[in-house]
Amino acid sequence: MLDIGWQELFLICVVALVVLGPKDLPTAMRAVARVVVKVRGLSREFQSGVADMLREAELDDLKRKVSEGGRVDLGKAVKDAVDPTGTLTEDFDPADFARRLKQEVEGGPPTGPRAAAQSPQADGPQPAAPEPAAPQPPSSEATAPELPTATPAPQPAAASVGPSAAAGATHE
Repeated sequence: MLDIGWQELFLICVVALVVLGPKDLPTAMRAVARVVVKVRGLSREFQSGVADMLREAELDDLKRKVSEGGRVDLGKAVKDAVDPTGTLTEDFDPADFARRLKQEVEGGPPTGPRAAAQSPQADGPQPAAPEPAAPQPPSSEATAPELPTATPAPQPAAASVGPSAAAGATHE
């Protein structure tokens, strides 16, 4: 902003002393100080006014975004996220789903239009599938592989204690 060094300030003081004289110099310095204080106050007020306007503009923008966000249909947004093509909605029949779920829980053959379409009898008689073979007991050849067993680690040798040392330890 104003880059005034010590040399320039000293030169201004000398010129003011010569022009105004020592008698009027203190009065002039007070007047300059009042002007500087007023300029600083106006500058501070202007900066705070601009900051308030920016804050209000940001708040207005934020209020507008929030009000636009309130108009979003959450159900539609979730539906679009889960099933964007709409095929899941077309394929899903809640009544059929409930019926199949109930049958699975209660344990019975499926019924209904989809069950008829999925059953092999719907297209006509089908050749009989071969029956699965009965499970056979495992043979002795097919045993499970043996797992390696852990061998105990060698124990460190204990210090040999003679019968007299052992007897002395017990008598103490």
